Amino acid sequence: MRFMGTFRPRLDEKGRLFLPAKFRDRLAEGVVVTQGQEKCLVVWPPEVFDVEADKAAERSMTDKAARGYQRMFFSGGDEVVPDKQGRVSIPPALREYAGLEKDVVVIGVRNRLEIWNPTAWDDYQAAEIQRFADLDESD
Repeated sequence: MRFMGTFRPRLDEKGRLFLPAKFRDRLAEGVVVTQGQEKCLVVWPPEVFDVEADKAAERSMTDKAARGYQRMFFSGGDEVVPDKQGRVSIPPALREYAGLEKDVVVIGVRNRLEIWNPTAWDDYQAAEIQRFADLDESD
């Protein structure tokens, strides 16, 4: 499953997000929404989430960083089935975490989608654009 592109939908008054039309069929059975790094949300197809969850669970509970990651990864998660119009409800706590209000940015990142506050995405992209341009494996 491959996700690419940038989309700028809006949340409705109930905090529901229309999934980008080109992805709706692939996500119709359900998704898992979690907190992501850099204060975005991650929308996982269930089979991809299961792989990532297994990786997180394999880390030792005696490792403080592993415990912290597992807590953040799982505690903010929610399983959601899109409605017939392709909308998913984003829980208030996750909207607050990512600073989502009406306008949002949805980006495809290979095997997942990320949902960003537009200002946070624009700032992140501006900070990363030069690093991306400067990538050179010969260094």
